Amino acid sequence: MSRHSRLQKQVLGLYKQLLRAACDKPGFTPHIRAEFRRNAAFPRSDVMRIEMMMRRAQRQLEQLRDPSTRQMGAFSSTEPPGERA
Repeated sequence: MSRHSRLQKQVLGLYKQLLRAACDKPGFTPHIRAEFRRNAAFPRSDVMRIEMMMRRAQRQLEQLRDPSTRQMGAFSSTEPPGERA
């Protein structure tokens, strides 16, 4: 079995923390898993992008741990991608 780098260990730890924080809140766990799967395709050498995504996930974790958080919101665009001002 290969060893994980420090950054990989941090990502895995953050993933576990997010899943633990989401266990009491319905609907969050599938979103967290899907987000991590989608971002798993980043090249390991793209450290800056990975660190940026980790900071974003850390903010989401803080929000998720807030007792007043009950559901997730999603932002979606009603305009076609090429027509934004």
